[in-house]
Amino acid sequence: MQDRYHEIYRSFRWEVPERFNMAWACCGRHAEDRHRFCLYWEDEDGATAAFTYWDLKQEANRLSNALIGLGLNKGDRVGIILPQRPETVIAHMACYQAGAIAMPLSILFGPDALEYRLQNSETAVAIVDQASLPNLLAVRDKLPDLKHVIGVAGARESGVVPWETLLAKSSRRFTQVDTRAEDPALLVYTSGTTGPPKGALKPHRVLIGNLPGFSCSHNEFPRQGDMFWSPADWAWTGGLMDALLPTMYYGYPILGYRGRFDPEKAFHLIEKYGVRNTFLFPTALKMMMKAVPEPRARFDLPLRSIMSAGEAVGETVFEWSEQGLGVTINEMFGQTEINYIVGNCSTLWPAKPGSMGRPYPGHRVGVIDDAGAEVAAGEIGEVAVHRTDMHGDPDAVFFLGYWKNEDATRKKYTGGWCRTGDLAQRDADGYLRYQGRADDVFKSAGYRIGPSEIENCLIKHPAVANAAVVGSPDLERTNIVKAFVVLQPGFSGSAELEAALQAHVRGKLAPYEYPKEIEFVDQLPMTTTGKVQRRVLRLREEERKRRA
Repeated sequence: MQDRYHEIYRSFRWEVPERFNMAWACCGRHAEDRHRFCLYWEDEDGATAAFTYWDLKQEANRLSNALIGLGLNKGDRVGIILPQRPETVIAHMACYQAGAIAMPLSILFGPDALEYRLQNSETAVAIVDQASLPNLLAVRDKLPDLKHVIGVAGARESGVVPWETLLAKSSRRFTQVDTRAEDPALLVYTSGTTGPPKGALKPHRVLIGNLPGFSCSHNEFPRQGDMFWSPADWAWTGGLMDALLPTMYYGYPILGYRGRFDPEKAFHLIEKYGVRNTFLFPTALKMMMKAVPEPRARFDLPLRSIMSAGEAVGETVFEWSEQGLGVTINEMFGQTEINYIVGNCSTLWPAKPGSMGRPYPGHRVGVIDDAGAEVAAGEIGEVAVHRTDMHGDPDAVFFLGYWKNEDATRKKYTGGWCRTGDLAQRDADGYLRYQGRADDVFKSAGYRIGPSEIENCLIKHPAVANAAVVGSPDLERTNIVKAFVVLQPGFSGSAELEAALQAHVRGKLAPYEYPKEIEFVDQLPMTTTGKVQRRVLRLREEERKRRA
């Protein structure tokens, strides 16, 4: 194929208007066509629903009026503790057009996690369903700033205002608050992979900053007939900014599904709704590959684009997707603070297996050392994004800063570079190869080792469903390579299997990379965004060695 990367990258220019509102961009302007379709919805109990942009706009107007009637002011925080459901979309649109700050929170958060985020953000209103209400009620008396709780879909309790009652009393006419592109719209807390969660404050313009990468990662989205779905939780940047909001910005339909991820169900939904574009975490892709090795033999799948992010996909899954699904996975790299910055677009430039891609248009990405200087091709450094693009214009994707944490915001930058905390190598063609989190990389007998390559190698073995690699403290080598392995159904951990896995890795990677220890586990510690928490495993190993 023709490599058009440099042509597209160099010609791109940001166009960010001074006045901009995400609710108008994602819903209001499309609602002028009353028949423009927006959302299919289904839950694991079999309930279904469907909405046009006009339908959602009317409900968002009612909620905006209701929130203002409750005393909400511009800039106040609204906690949206909901899964993928229509009310989640409505709540976001209502917050943005009312000038409030939407704060999405996962329904998987326990009481302590909710208390920390709601207290830290001084949230004024929380919207919950039956799943999230009990954990909120457990800490409500510790949240003096929380004035109102709104209950969705039967979430009822003393002091909780029913969603239906609230909206029934409100007008469906609402005049959008005038907002600048630079005004805050979203407060998203980091997943806490490497430390206490921090609230990343995002302006309305951040949606524009996500669009070049979104369009490229879905092979020039939108195209006629495109239909989007992702199991990524809308409470996180991955589900919100990589799926829901950009799809709505372009005025295209999206599927929402409330339920636990199941690989067979994922194939069923793709077939049933004619899904052509999807974002799937590497963990989800691995589960789908293991559950249905030859999917097109069982399902009629219209897929034309798959984006994956959060962890390295690895060559095994990459090759399975090309052969089993007929789709080249476009890997993407980003984070809560600066999202959609690196990735692939297989229709415009070749996707290299094992690479997370090149900088997307509009983003000046470097691989830098501790002092902020770019390292040579082939050397490992930290991925960073410059405040300005190659033309000297401000990059629209940047967050405003960490909520009530100026020190952490300052430490995020070295000069004009915003550091990601993730390590990579850049090759001669400008592709970046992920090496892991800066604190996931460890030294063993003088060698610097990243976990991703070893984990990918282990997953190629038919007995392995998933794996995580960390450095385990060792007096002689500083660390040894230790692997935590989740087995496929039908396999059980044994000394023989451990030896076989060690030999498998030793035969494919460098001698110093094979795991000296393997521990078979039922599951790996994961964040709610699907990332392996290697930090948890590393701390567990440090504690175990101290006690030994």
